Amino acid sequence: MEIRKAAYLVSSPSFDKCPKADYPEYAFIGRSNVGKSSLINMLTGQRSLAKTSATPGKTQLINHFVIESSSGQKGPLDKWYLVDLPGYGYAKRSQSDRRRWEQMIEGYFRKRENLTQVFVLIDSRHGPQKNDLEFISQLDKWGVVFSLVFTKTDKEKPAVVERNIKAFFDTLKTTWQFLPRHFITSAEKKLGREEMLAFIEGNNLDAKSS
Repeated sequence: MEIRKAAYLVSSPSFDKCPKADYPEYAFIGRSNVGKSSLINMLTGQRSLAKTSATPGKTQLINHFVIESSSGQKGPLDKWYLVDLPGYGYAKRSQSDRRRWEQMIEGYFRKRENLTQVFVLIDSRHGPQKNDLEFISQLDKWGVVFSLVFTKTDKEKPAVVERNIKAFFDTLKTTWQFLPRHFITSAEKKLGREEMLAFIEGNNLDAKSS
Protein backbone atom coordinates (compact mmCIF):
# COMPACT_ATOMS: atom_id res chain seq x y z
CA MET A 1 0.00 0.00 0.00
CA GLU A 2 1.15 3.51 -0.89
CA ILE A 3 -0.17 6.38 1.25
CA ARG A 4 -0.89 9.17 -1.22
CA LYS A 5 -2.50 11.68 1.12
CA ALA A 6 -3.38 11.94 4.81
CA ALA A 7 -5.27 14.88 6.27
CA TYR A 8 -7.04 15.80 9.49
CA LEU A 9 -10.81 16.04 9.06
CA VAL A 10 -12.63 16.68 12.34
CA SER A 11 -12.76 16.03 16.10
CA SER A 12 -16.08 14.83 17.51
CA PRO A 13 -17.39 14.58 21.11
CA SER A 14 -19.57 11.53 20.37
CA PHE A 15 -20.20 8.89 17.69
CA ASP A 16 -23.33 10.64 16.38
CA LYS A 17 -21.26 13.75 15.62
CA CYS A 18 -18.71 11.77 13.57
CA PRO A 19 -18.44 12.19 9.78
CA LYS A 20 -20.73 10.27 7.44
CA ALA A 21 -19.90 6.55 7.63
CA ASP A 22 -18.96 6.30 3.96
CA TYR A 23 -15.46 4.76 4.10
CA PRO A 24 -13.87 1.84 5.98
CA GLU A 25 -12.69 3.05 9.39
CA TYR A 26 -9.69 1.99 11.49
CA ALA A 27 -9.46 3.18 15.09
CA PHE A 28 -6.33 3.39 17.25
CA ILE A 29 -6.49 3.30 21.03
CA GLY A 30 -4.28 2.40 23.98
CA ARG A 31 -3.13 3.46 27.40
CA SER A 32 -1.90 7.01 27.71
CA ASN A 33 1.71 7.46 26.57
CA VAL A 34 1.74 4.18 24.61
CA GLY A 35 3.12 5.88 21.50
CA LYS A 36 -0.14 6.15 19.56
CA SER A 37 0.56 9.45 17.80
CA SER A 38 4.06 8.34 16.81
CA LEU A 39 2.68 5.10 15.37
CA ILE A 40 -0.02 6.92 13.37
CA ASN A 41 2.55 9.33 11.98
CA MET A 42 4.85 6.44 11.05
CA LEU A 43 2.07 4.53 9.26
CA THR A 44 0.94 7.55 7.25
CA GLY A 45 4.46 8.80 6.53
CA GLN A 46 3.75 12.22 8.02
CA ARG A 47 5.71 13.59 10.92
CA SER A 48 3.00 15.67 12.55
CA LEU A 49 -0.36 14.33 11.37
CA ALA A 50 -1.26 13.19 14.89
CA LYS A 51 0.01 15.55 17.56
CA THR A 52 2.47 13.93 19.96
CA SER A 53 2.60 15.25 23.49
CA ALA A 54 4.60 14.67 26.65
CA THR A 55 1.36 15.17 28.59
CA PRO A 56 -0.61 11.90 28.94
CA GLY A 57 -4.36 12.04 28.37
CA LYS A 58 -4.25 15.06 26.06
CA THR A 59 -6.46 13.50 23.37
CA GLN A 60 -10.07 13.97 24.52
CA LEU A 61 -12.16 13.64 21.35
CA ILE A 62 -12.76 11.22 18.45
CA ASN A 63 -10.27 12.48 15.86
CA HIS A 64 -10.88 11.57 12.21
CA PHE A 65 -8.26 11.65 9.46
CA VAL A 66 -8.99 10.95 5.79
CA ILE A 67 -6.43 8.70 4.12
CA GLU A 68 -6.00 8.22 0.37
CA SER A 69 -3.99 5.16 -0.63
CA SER A 70 -3.33 2.89 -3.58
CA SER A 71 -1.79 -0.52 -4.19
CA GLY A 72 1.01 1.16 -6.18
CA GLN A 73 2.06 4.58 -7.41
CA LYS A 74 -0.30 4.35 -10.42
CA GLY A 75 -3.10 2.31 -8.85
CA PRO A 76 -6.64 3.62 -8.24
CA LEU A 77 -7.17 5.61 -5.07
CA ASP A 78 -8.90 4.16 -2.04
CA LYS A 79 -10.23 6.36 0.75
CA TRP A 80 -10.50 5.30 4.38
CA TYR A 81 -10.72 6.85 7.80
CA LEU A 82 -8.03 6.62 10.45
CA VAL A 83 -9.34 7.48 13.92
CA ASP A 84 -7.23 8.59 16.87
CA LEU A 85 -9.14 7.84 20.07
CA PRO A 86 -8.54 9.11 23.62
CA GLY A 87 -6.32 6.81 25.68
CA TYR A 88 -7.42 4.90 28.75
CA GLY A 89 -5.73 4.36 32.10
CA TYR A 90 -4.85 7.99 32.78
CA ALA A 91 -4.90 8.15 36.58
CA LYS A 92 -5.25 11.94 36.94
CA ARG A 93 -8.57 12.08 35.12
CA SER A 94 -11.56 13.03 37.28
CA GLN A 95 -14.41 10.61 37.88
CA SER A 96 -16.73 12.68 35.68
CA ASP A 97 -14.13 12.78 32.89
CA ARG A 98 -13.72 9.01 33.07
CA ARG A 99 -17.46 8.44 32.87
CA ARG A 100 -17.75 10.79 29.90
CA TRP A 101 -14.88 8.94 28.20
CA GLU A 102 -16.53 5.57 28.86
CA GLN A 103 -19.83 6.71 27.37
CA MET A 104 -18.15 8.24 24.31
CA ILE A 105 -15.98 5.17 23.65
CA GLU A 106 -18.78 2.64 24.19
CA GLY A 107 -21.11 4.56 21.90
CA TYR A 108 -18.46 4.79 19.21
CA PHE A 109 -17.44 1.11 19.32
CA ARG A 110 -20.96 -0.28 19.47
CA LYS A 111 -22.74 2.05 17.05
CA ARG A 112 -20.20 3.24 14.45
CA GLU A 113 -21.38 1.13 11.52
CA ASN A 114 -18.33 1.50 9.25
CA LEU A 115 -15.80 0.61 11.97
CA THR A 116 -13.70 -2.08 10.31
CA GLN A 117 -10.95 -2.71 12.84
CA VAL A 118 -9.70 -1.43 16.17
CA PHE A 119 -5.97 -1.43 16.79
CA VAL A 120 -5.28 -1.69 20.54
CA LEU A 121 -1.77 -0.50 21.33
CA ILE A 122 0.23 -2.29 24.02
CA ASP A 123 3.57 -1.01 25.38
CA SER A 124 6.03 -3.86 24.78
CA ARG A 125 8.39 -2.59 27.50
CA HIS A 126 6.06 -3.89 30.22
CA GLY A 127 4.49 -7.17 31.22
CA PRO A 128 0.71 -7.68 31.05
CA GLN A 129 -1.14 -4.67 32.47
CA LYS A 130 -4.54 -5.02 34.12
CA ASN A 131 -6.18 -2.12 32.27
CA ASP A 132 -5.03 -3.46 28.87
CA LEU A 133 -6.45 -6.89 29.64
CA GLU A 134 -9.72 -5.43 30.95
CA PHE A 135 -10.10 -3.20 27.92
CA ILE A 136 -9.70 -5.94 25.30
CA SER A 137 -12.01 -8.16 27.34
CA GLN A 138 -14.65 -5.43 27.09
CA LEU A 139 -14.12 -5.16 23.32
CA ASP A 140 -14.64 -8.91 23.05
CA LYS A 141 -17.90 -8.68 25.03
CA TRP A 142 -19.11 -5.94 22.68
CA GLY A 143 -18.20 -8.05 19.64
CA VAL A 144 -15.71 -5.47 18.35
CA VAL A 145 -13.12 -6.75 15.87
CA PHE A 146 -9.63 -5.77 17.05
CA SER A 147 -5.92 -6.46 16.68
CA LEU A 148 -3.12 -5.88 19.18
CA VAL A 149 -0.19 -3.63 18.27
CA PHE A 150 2.89 -3.92 20.46
CA THR A 151 4.70 -0.57 20.42
CA LYS A 152 8.12 0.85 21.37
CA THR A 153 10.01 -2.38 20.67
CA ASP A 154 13.19 -0.36 20.03
CA LYS A 155 13.12 1.05 23.58
CA GLU A 156 13.94 -2.23 25.30
CA LYS A 157 16.23 -5.23 24.76
CA PRO A 158 14.78 -7.74 22.25
CA ALA A 159 14.76 -10.54 24.84
CA VAL A 160 12.71 -8.39 27.24
CA VAL A 161 10.24 -7.46 24.49
CA GLU A 162 9.85 -11.10 23.49
CA ARG A 163 9.32 -12.14 27.11
CA ASN A 164 6.70 -9.43 27.70
CA ILE A 165 4.74 -10.31 24.57
CA LYS A 166 4.83 -14.01 25.44
CA ALA A 167 3.64 -13.23 28.98
CA PHE A 168 0.75 -11.19 27.56
CA PHE A 169 -0.45 -14.04 25.37
CA ASP A 170 0.14 -16.60 28.10
CA THR A 171 -2.22 -14.56 30.28
CA LEU A 172 -4.83 -14.43 27.53
CA LYS A 173 -4.62 -18.18 27.00
CA THR A 174 -6.01 -18.77 30.48
CA THR A 175 -9.40 -17.36 29.44
CA TRP A 176 -9.37 -16.94 25.63
CA GLN A 177 -9.94 -19.80 23.19
CA PHE A 178 -8.69 -17.85 20.17
CA LEU A 179 -5.92 -15.27 20.42
CA PRO A 180 -6.24 -11.94 18.57
CA ARG A 181 -4.07 -10.99 15.62
CA HIS A 182 -1.05 -8.93 16.61
CA PHE A 183 1.63 -6.69 15.12
CA ILE A 184 5.06 -5.86 16.51
CA THR A 185 6.08 -2.27 15.81
CA SER A 186 8.61 0.49 16.31
CA ALA A 187 7.71 4.00 15.14
CA GLU A 188 11.37 5.00 15.16
CA LYS A 189 12.53 2.05 13.03
CA LYS A 190 9.29 1.80 10.99
CA LEU A 191 8.98 -1.80 12.09
CA GLY A 192 5.57 -3.32 11.33
CA ARG A 193 4.56 -0.57 8.91
CA GLU A 194 4.30 -2.73 5.80
CA GLU A 195 2.48 -5.51 7.66
CA MET A 196 -0.14 -3.16 9.11
CA LEU A 197 -0.71 -1.32 5.83
CA ALA A 198 -1.04 -4.61 3.93
CA PHE A 199 -3.61 -5.74 6.50
CA ILE A 200 -5.59 -2.51 6.08
CA GLU A 201 -5.40 -2.81 2.29
CA GLY A 202 -6.78 -6.35 2.47
CA ASN A 203 -9.67 -5.20 4.63
CA ASN A 204 -10.42 -2.37 2.22
CA LEU A 205 -10.56 -4.84 -0.67
CA ASP A 206 -12.92 -7.05 1.31
CA ALA A 207 -15.15 -4.04 2.02
CA LYS A 208 -15.33 -3.26 -1.71
CA SER A 209 -16.33 -6.78 -2.66
CA SER A 210 -18.98 -7.18 0.03
